[in-house]
Amino acid sequence: MKKHVPPSCRDLTYLSTIQDQPGWDMAKLESAIKEQLSRIAKSKGKDSDYYTITGCIAGGEAGVDLADAFSEHLGVLSNGAQGVFANRRDKKVQQELVRDVGLRSVRQSCGEKFSDVEEFLRSEEYPVVLKPTDSAGSDGVKLCQSFEEAKEHFEYLLTVEAVNGGYNTKVLCQEFLKGKEYVIDHVSRNGVHKTMMVWVYDKRPRNGSQFVYFGMLPVDPESEEAKVLIPYTRGVLDALGMKHGPSHGEVILTKDGPCLVEMNCRAHGGDGNWTPLARALCGDKYCQVEGTADCYLDEEGFNALPDKPPSPLQAHGLDVSLVSYSKGKIKSTPGFDVIKKLPSFVWLSPAVSIGQEAQYTIDLITSPGCCVLMHHDATVLDKDLNFIRHLEEINGLFVYETKGESLARPTAATFGLGTVPEGKKLHRRAMTMDRPGLLRFQSNDRPELRGMMKKRFTTVDASKEVVVIVDPYSTGCLVAKEIMSRGYKIITLWTRGFSEEMKKHVPLSCAGISYFAEVTEAEDHGETIKLLYKAAGKYKIVSCIAGGEAGVDSADVLSERLMVRSNGADGVFANRRDKKVQQELVRAAGHRAVRQAGGSKASMLFSEVEEFLRTEDFPVVLKPTDSAGSDGVKLCHNFEEAKAHFDHLLVVEAVNGGYNTEVLCQEFLRGKEYVVDTVSRDGEHKIMQVWVYDKRPANGAAFVYFGMLPIDSSSQEAKLLINYCKHVLDALQIKNGPGHAEIILTPSGPCLVEMNCRAHGGDGNWRSMAQAMTGGYSQVEGTVDAYLDKKAFALLPSIPPSPPKAFGQEVILVSYASGISIGSKVEHTVDLMTCVGSAILVHDSEEVLLKDIETIRALETNNELFEFKMSGTALRASLSTLDFSKMSLADNAVN
Repeated sequence: MKKHVPPSCRDLTYLSTIQDQPGWDMAKLESAIKEQLSRIAKSKGKDSDYYTITGCIAGGEAGVDLADAFSEHLGVLSNGAQGVFANRRDKKVQQELVRDVGLRSVRQSCGEKFSDVEEFLRSEEYPVVLKPTDSAGSDGVKLCQSFEEAKEHFEYLLTVEAVNGGYNTKVLCQEFLKGKEYVIDHVSRNGVHKTMMVWVYDKRPRNGSQFVYFGMLPVDPESEEAKVLIPYTRGVLDALGMKHGPSHGEVILTKDGPCLVEMNCRAHGGDGNWTPLARALCGDKYCQVEGTADCYLDEEGFNALPDKPPSPLQAHGLDVSLVSYSKGKIKSTPGFDVIKKLPSFVWLSPAVSIGQEAQYTIDLITSPGCCVLMHHDATVLDKDLNFIRHLEEINGLFVYETKGESLARPTAATFGLGTVPEGKKLHRRAMTMDRPGLLRFQSNDRPELRGMMKKRFTTVDASKEVVVIVDPYSTGCLVAKEIMSRGYKIITLWTRGFSEEMKKHVPLSCAGISYFAEVTEAEDHGETIKLLYKAAGKYKIVSCIAGGEAGVDSADVLSERLMVRSNGADGVFANRRDKKVQQELVRAAGHRAVRQAGGSKASMLFSEVEEFLRTEDFPVVLKPTDSAGSDGVKLCHNFEEAKAHFDHLLVVEAVNGGYNTEVLCQEFLRGKEYVVDTVSRDGEHKIMQVWVYDKRPANGAAFVYFGMLPIDSSSQEAKLLINYCKHVLDALQIKNGPGHAEIILTPSGPCLVEMNCRAHGGDGNWRSMAQAMTGGYSQVEGTVDAYLDKKAFALLPSIPPSPPKAFGQEVILVSYASGISIGSKVEHTVDLMTCVGSAILVHDSEEVLLKDIETIRALETNNELFEFKMSGTALRASLSTLDFSKMSLADNAVN
């Protein structure tokens, strides 16, 4: 705390310093100070009594009690520390003294044990405020919404250390005052009080917190509220025996009139950043700092001070508390530089700097700083203030150090799903059947959807046949269930290293699914096939299908060896999942592909990609060639960052186990991202659905998913995407089964991000929406048709119907706040892992659909998705908040 020195006082030096010691009384303290002064005087060649103590002033809240006692002992100007005034800092004592003189005070109760306050807490209207009797600032202050919460916080306060050191001995319970909060700063001498300034706080709900400080505005001393606040505050000073020195009164203007929150027996804090503004408001003549020196040391100067500031105030200005809507490690502070160039800029006091972590602002402690604006023209001031608020909202205050961004739709692996390395755990937000905190819920009571389901039949005796599904999870479970519904048995093949936890990743609609047999992959494919035949017994294996990303490679190899329908794994197509190979095959076929270069671990040569990185426009994307989802994917903004990430990827373990062997550097594709879902049989491709991702910047992240929207198959973009996607399937020789293509529609046309050789993931929650829009089918049914039912596949339309049979959208829920809700931690949404769920909306009326989406977005922006458990954040507060649009800066009055 001794280092807590404002920038304007960094060159401050003292004649001497002395540390109070335990066991010292006032006489010993005086003796120690005088001995030290004597030594200093002699060292300067002066008489030992050269220095005389003429005043003793509190430099901050922690020094008030000692300053009162020591000044009284010295016989200099003092508020004294005798009788009841020995505890004037005690908030309970303050309210009692104010009540005794007939002024409005807070209803309250105080105690060392809960039984002392229980009656009050059972009879008082909630919410109530609990705080330590001698807390500083907002330390330990909490707004409690119920008796149980108040009891819990009472007991908590008696066990934790206070911010100023030591432990709380008593807890104060008070009514919650409703109204605007004001600050009245005074200086006093011999009981004469002079008002230095009246301020009003601008507090609003933001980032999940009810009381975020946006600033402090001056109030004209002749305004109606000031005329009430000033005499009330002076009455409080008299009641507390405050005859000398500065004071900082916090008062709520309730419907019953002003009521004290607390009186701080020292100068206004905030590092004194408000002093240039206060001086200007008073005609560049004085503020509370000069007034404090006058009241202690210059009686004539004090007498010359006006009774209160001039009206009208001599300038237009305010103290702006900066608000952060994002968090991260700060790389640069361009917003601070811009603020300093504003016409009304006077002073900036940053609370964070380069290399530090910025946080979402939920209280004064998490504010990134404050600034003072002042101008003779109120219009200019208003314009600058609005600009700062806009800068905050677009997260323009800071540039953060870059991190891996989700540039493509994350798959299950984004959530830590996939083949999990030994000793590692899945991400806590993974969605599995055995977890109580499921993110996705699917309604089974939608009769309008049930009516469109089509019963499918096969022309073979399915009861004598078995299908192998490799690593069924997520949508793969829906495919398995559909196959079983057609009479087939299912053998599940689990690839080596596929975790037990991943095997539980079963969508709610497939709860309780069981298989005919389960086999674990052997050391080689020949042994695995033997195990499959043994498991099949008398049944004929008629198909081998990938149940998810982790099973694609094995499914390709085994289906080929089992001589069932297969995409094969010969030659270059053995690596068709390799993102680099995909792009090279597409380019070789004469279609638009990503500009790229790859560097391998075998040579460990960065030089393999160096030329590309020196010539390609930044940003560029770096990722492992065989990564899953967004694993290892990073958007690099310069050559140095790209080189560092290249080296990093070759030494870290991949999310699916093992180590990366090659790093791919690619151009950054600019444009909207689409998904084309397909099914194929013997090289004939049918489009199941075309989607577009709704991605927007939010909470400081560049790419936050807000949803997935269907695209009409007759639209121009769908026609371009469908044609291109079929060429990609041909280039990769994906002749059978499902495909999930991610494509960017760039200014030069469609360009592949990656082709996933399996069904669309996301637990298949989109299935009911797709069925409603097509009139009864989705990629799930189409996948089974492609492998097992030639006639049904032939009957599938080549593209979805236009217009669709219904309107739908997947709405990904975005949180603009963080906290605890029903025991789960909610975070600000910056990617899919921090989304708070998703909702599938379907209706035959597009107007109804859009209205429902609008309702959801309003719930998000107003932080109404959850009721958070209240935390002890800064609370001095009113339920009402200020709106700058209703403030008249021209006359500096609060309307």
